[in-house]
Amino acid sequence: KQNVLLVDQRATGKSQGHSITFGIKERYDCLKWIEYIKKRFGEDTQILLYGVSMGATTVLMASEFDISKNVRGIIADSPFSSPHDIIKKVCKDLGYPPKLAMPFVKLVAKLFCDFNVCAATAAEAVKNSKIPTLIIHGGGDCFVPPNMSKEIADANPNIEYVVFPKADHGISAIVHTEQYNELVFDFINRCFN
Repeated sequence: KQNVLLVDQRATGKSQGHSITFGIKERYDCLKWIEYIKKRFGEDTQILLYGVSMGATTVLMASEFDISKNVRGIIADSPFSSPHDIIKKVCKDLGYPPKLAMPFVKLVAKLFCDFNVCAATAAEAVKNSKIPTLIIHGGGDCFVPPNMSKEIADANPNIEYVVFPKADHGISAIVHTEQYNELVFDFINRCFN
C-alpha cells in the first residue's frame, strides 16, 4: 500500500506563517512530517522525500538529520545550493547590487522572519548523508542555475545527478515526461527493493 503526504510549506498555499525561510526552518518541518507519517502509518513506515525548488532544497537540508531509519530515498528537482546563494542571485537578476542588498536582506530576515540566511546549505547537509539521493535539474533553468544542483551533487559521490536539456525551472517532468517518469520510478524501485 502506498500513501502520499502532500504539504504546502510554511507561508505558502494553505499553510500558516507569514514568511518562507528558504529551507532553513522548513527542514525542521520536514522532520515533523516524518514523525506524523510514523504515527499515522507505523514506526517502520518507509518514506521517500520529494521536493521541487525550495521543497527540493528543504528535503536535501533535512538529510543532515538522523532520518535514515525511515527515509529510503530523496528526490530533489531544481534545488538551490543555499538560501544565501539564491537570494544573492535573485537580487542580481532584479538589478540590485548583491554587495549592497545582502546586508539589508540578512537584517530583514533576522528581524522580521527570525532566521539567518547563512544558517544552512544543501551542499553541506548532504555531505555525510547515506540516503540514496537523486537530483534532477532542467538545463534551461534561468531561475535556479543547474550549477547549484551540481554543487550539491559534487558534495557527495553517492548522489545521482541528471540534467534534462532545455527544461526551465521545475518543469523537467513536463518537458521530458517519459524520460522523467522512467528515471523517477527506476530510482524509487531501487530505493524500496
